[in-house]
Amino acid sequence: MDYYEIGQRIRRFRKACNMSQDELSEKVGISVTHMSHIENGNTKLSLPVFVAIASVLSVHTDELLYDISPDNKTAAKNDILNIIDSCTVQEEYIIKDIVKATKEAFDKYKG
Repeated sequence: MDYYEIGQRIRRFRKACNMSQDELSEKVGISVTHMSHIENGNTKLSLPVFVAIASVLSVHTDELLYDISPDNKTAAKNDILNIIDSCTVQEEYIIKDIVKATKEAFDKYKG
């Protein structure tokens, strides 16, 4: 297991959330120094801390363990499109409104 790469992915997701190490470490319940060591791959992280980091960053643990390529995002989009293909036009508009409202809420409550 490459702890440096895991730490770099944690850093990338943290920055994507516009969150400082201090903010993330506080939400996870660890020291800033420990978070820094995790991101730099200088320490192994426990399973509870790993799960807490994923939860705070709103990512799947697999996304932190493995380098998820853009192809996997495309696969997720294809899954969504397949679901939508089975919908009526009215259901498609409802889904669009739900997705839009959800995204706006995510953007509003980030951080």
